[in-house]
Amino acid sequence: MSKLNNRVAVITGGSSGIGLATAQRFIADGAQVVITGRNKDALDAAVAELGERATAVCGDVASLEDLDRLFAQVQAQFGRVDVLFANAGIAPFVPFDAVTEAHFDSLFNINVRGLFFTVQKALPLLSEGASVILNASVVAQSGIANTSVYSATKAAVRSLARTLAAELSPHGIRVNVVSPGLIDTPLVGKLGLNQDEIDAFGANVVQQTPLGRLGKPEEIAATVAFLASEDASYFTGADLVADGGMIQV
Repeated sequence: MSKLNNRVAVITGGSSGIGLATAQRFIADGAQVVITGRNKDALDAAVAELGERATAVCGDVASLEDLDRLFAQVQAQFGRVDVLFANAGIAPFVPFDAVTEAHFDSLFNINVRGLFFTVQKALPLLSEGASVILNASVVAQSGIANTSVYSATKAAVRSLARTLAAELSPHGIRVNVVSPGLIDTPLVGKLGLNQDEIDAFGANVVQQTPLGRLGKPEEIAATVAFLASEDASYFTGADLVADGGMIQV
C-alpha cells in the first residue's frame, strides 16, 4: 500500500519548485493533493501536469481571506486535511544597510505571518494524527551575508514549529520542519541578484557543500514525504536539514 494512500494533502506554493515536486511525490504515494499559489496560469499548468488527483486554488498566503477560501474549498471537497505542507515563501536577498520597510514587511508577511495563519486556518480540518510540515532553511542556523531579513523569517519558522509541536501534540498532530540548503528551483532566480551574482553565490555554496552540488527539488520532496508518512510517527518538533552537508560538516 502506498504510504499516503487516500490522504488529503494541502501544499502552499505548490505550482513550482519544491512545492510542485512534493505534490508529484505525494500523488505517487497515493494522496489527493490541493495546491495553492498566487499565479493562476502556473497553477493551471501544474494541475495539468499532476493529473486528476490534484486540485488548485489560487490565492496568496498573506491574505487571510484567501486562506479562508482555500480551506473552505478543501472542507467542501474533502472534509479534512491529513497533511499540510506550509511551503510558500519568498527569498529576495538585500544587504542589511539597504533593507527597506517594504522589504522587511513583505518577507515577514509571507514567510511568517502567512505560514502562521495557514496552519491556524487549517487547524479545524486537521485530522487526528495529521502531519504538518513547515519549510524553513539552513539560513536559520547559519550566517549568510545579505540575508538578514530572510534568515530571521526562517528562524521564526523553526521556533514556531517547536511551539506548535507542543501545543498540537494532545490532538495527535505532528509538526516538523524541513530545512533545505540551496536547491535548484525557480526561486534561485528570484533572489534579487543579477545572473553573475547568482552564479557566484551558487558556486560558493557548492564549494562549501561536501556533496559538491545544489540540491534537487525531488530530494526535498522525499524528505517532506517521509515526515508526512507513518514512517515518521515518532517525529515532532524536529528539523530535518537537507543541505548536502553544507552546515553539518
